[in-house]
Amino acid sequence: MSSSASSSNPQKSSPTTGGSPRTHAEALRADPRIAEAKRLIAEAVQEHSAALEKPVAKNDGLADGYQGMLDRFTAVRGGSMFWPYLSAGLGNQSLVELADGSVKLDFIGGIGVHGCGHSHPAMIDSAIDGALEDTVMQGNLQQHPPSLKMCERLIGLATTGGAKLNHCLLSTSGAMANENALKIAMHHQSNKGLSGANRVIAFDNAFAGRTLALASLTDRAKYRMGLPLAVQVDYLPFLDPDDPDKSQRWAVDELHRLLARHPGRYAAFWAEPIAGEGGYYPGSEGFFRSLCEPLREAGIPIIFDEVQSFARTTRPFAFQHYGLDQFADIVTIGKITQVCATLYGTDFVPKGPILSQTFTGSSASISTGLKMLDMLDEFGCFGADGQNQKRHDYFAAGLQQLHKKYPSLIRGPYGECMMIAFTPGDGSYDQAKLLMDTMYEIGLLGFVCGAEPTRIRFLPPPAIATQQHIDMALSLLDQSLEAFSKKLS
Repeated sequence: MSSSASSSNPQKSSPTTGGSPRTHAEALRADPRIAEAKRLIAEAVQEHSAALEKPVAKNDGLADGYQGMLDRFTAVRGGSMFWPYLSAGLGNQSLVELADGSVKLDFIGGIGVHGCGHSHPAMIDSAIDGALEDTVMQGNLQQHPPSLKMCERLIGLATTGGAKLNHCLLSTSGAMANENALKIAMHHQSNKGLSGANRVIAFDNAFAGRTLALASLTDRAKYRMGLPLAVQVDYLPFLDPDDPDKSQRWAVDELHRLLARHPGRYAAFWAEPIAGEGGYYPGSEGFFRSLCEPLREAGIPIIFDEVQSFARTTRPFAFQHYGLDQFADIVTIGKITQVCATLYGTDFVPKGPILSQTFTGSSASISTGLKMLDMLDEFGCFGADGQNQKRHDYFAAGLQQLHKKYPSLIRGPYGECMMIAFTPGDGSYDQAKLLMDTMYEIGLLGFVCGAEPTRIRFLPPPAIATQQHIDMALSLLDQSLEAFSKKLS
């Protein structure tokens, strides 16, 4: 070997740490200039976001430009936005600044996505780590070590109570995670010789997403307007908190009737442990156990859709909160984890190439998702006496006080832990929308859910929400109810 060839040996140019080999990428991440750049960015963000201390009205000087952007958005979308919401790009925990200069208290968080609120320094720091990766996106063909770490973290969390969920597939949306779950279940049943298993059992008011298959499963006729039914779905009544024994008996009786009517035709049982879009109705261990036991006996895979409920109860997963670990065959998560996932057991590993995605997640979403899991743990969210339960109790007590003050305008509260809702006015969609819009004008973000009655829900950011944030929300809701009352009269 010539001396010139020897000097080009890449191993000799590899960096080391204390004599141990490391990659050039690791050396980049450890470069003190990166740490200094992060420090300067964090300092600048903190300095500017500190000015956002409470909700404020819009800046009239920005109004024309803001309205112009809304009009252009309406044009490019082919329809108006549900809210006139365009973020300015800066926030301070639960507070967010819009591009019209207004500041609002965000207690919906992109319907449960922004678990650390807005402009949180830990999220920015982790996003920079993601930006330093060699590519923006990760995919099935070319992965990176943080993708492996995320899968292993989620499997570790899911299996602490004995659930057989030792496989994980990342994806970019909750709908894709749910679509993969449905495919895994159908494929599994086909491999058992049940090639005709093309039906799914779900609950009344179920919501699973808006792909072609999931629109069929979702119990909203208008969401599949003009679309063919891709899956045959039969619905069970959910647990009624006003009459739990009767509703459980109805659900079990209907389940047995369906199993007898369509033997060997069911590919899956689909359940949100806490009905999200359906109106924030909690389940219970007894209710789900009474259904899962005959489903298990019939050999029907059980899918728990936790895209909205993950990280919001006393345990990371709501199926764990209700003690249903033994029944969890396939579980989906998303939203707060920044990157979505489908977890499943060894018995459900596909025998063919039915699962693959060009994108499994952005490098930044995986990095921030890992940090989010750290923060949920560090904030003490979980446990019977954890922060998720404590803040629910505090928030619920405040909503009950508002019910006493405005008995005809607000009823409840409903929901579980960091998923909390109330019924406004007469429970109609029109009155719920009127109050929601009034809250928006005053500076509080919540969002409708359910039907008959329509409710308004809150998804406070569990990794950072404090009692002070909840007090601010209750004060804004009090002002909103006062204004709502005047509008109704």
